[in-house]
Amino acid sequence: MPGPLHGHTAVVTGAARGIGAAVAQRLAADGARLWLLGRHAAPLQALADRLPVAAQARIVVCDVADSQAVLRAWAQMQEAGSLPDILVNNAGQAGSAPLLRTDDALWQQMLAVNLSGSFHCLRAAVPAMTAAGWGRVVNVASTAGQRGYAYVAAYTAAKHGVIGLTRAAALELAGQGVTVNAVCPGFTETDLLRDSVATIVGKTGRTEAQARESLARLNPQGRLVQPQEVADAVAWLCSPGAASVTGQSVSVSGGEVM
Repeated sequence: MPGPLHGHTAVVTGAARGIGAAVAQRLAADGARLWLLGRHAAPLQALADRLPVAAQARIVVCDVADSQAVLRAWAQMQEAGSLPDILVNNAGQAGSAPLLRTDDALWQQMLAVNLSGSFHCLRAAVPAMTAAGWGRVVNVASTAGQRGYAYVAAYTAAKHGVIGLTRAAALELAGQGVTVNAVCPGFTETDLLRDSVATIVGKTGRTEAQARESLARLNPQGRLVQPQEVADAVAWLCSPGAASVTGQSVSVSGGEVM
């Protein structure tokens, strides 16, 4: 039987690893065709080669922080005759520093990748969606955008911005068949989390196990979220059954945010 996304085309940014790769795999399993977008061709192609043939997975090398690169990426998809009607804005970075040591470069980098990148892709994707009268946008935010964390002021501000962008776009597009939502993972078992653990180890002298435990304790379930759990939430928001859900920020965090 065809999956719930059969006949639809999705683009996943930051698709090469972690949550992005899990989302791509889940959307492919649900029948979507896939565009995999990221900064490096080799890991994107490795993922494309693992996906089902029916997904017709193709890659686009693009830095979402560069608005012109995003326009070129969408032009490439248009030339291939396969503009996406599903956008998953997953690309992101999580740099950390105490507030008073957050320099302009870190601040601008966190805004450029996490917030401006989501905006660039949203702006590029929406015209085809509104023309078709159907579209799904899911922005991967963070619990940092719902509650905030110390030592990641720039990242937290950017993710709060992603939630604001989600709400504004949802209202503008509500009457045009396009939904816009965010998923907000807690600490998730990804390369980004491993980088955070390494930072904690380096700055506090804790062991890796102790650092991981300190992050897991923020989840009331006492564990780290798995990428597949986030992908499942994304897939539901992309499904026909979520047509009445828009402008929401769905926390995938074991109850950390309620």
